[in-house]
Amino acid sequence: MQELTYHWEGDYLIPDLDPPEAPRIGKYGTMRHHYLRYHHRGIFDGMLLKGTLNDHLQEIDRQANEMMERLTTQIVQAEGVTEQLKATDQMGWVRHMNNIKERAEEIARSELIYR
Repeated sequence: MQELTYHWEGDYLIPDLDPPEAPRIGKYGTMRHHYLRYHHRGIFDGMLLKGTLNDHLQEIDRQANEMMERLTTQIVQAEGVTEQLKATDQMGWVRHMNNIKERAEEIARSELIYR
């Protein structure tokens, strides 16, 4: 057990307490948090009580980001979106890439976030 230290503030001794570091949860971890909190309250409360919620959210965020990168790369290769297209038709390339990213994100949401 850690020994507490104190400091004076006026006539009072105040303990030196540092709050735990907030977890780093990105977009997909936040989406999973919202989904569990509002649609699976029992699972959410159970993880919160066990102290596993933040680890779960970080893992979902990591997996979703990896899946997004992998799927985007695979779809780009399958549909033949190249740097040549980017050089000749920038707006067409942007439209195509946005469409690909949206499809990849929809897959990641359905397989990881909303399951």
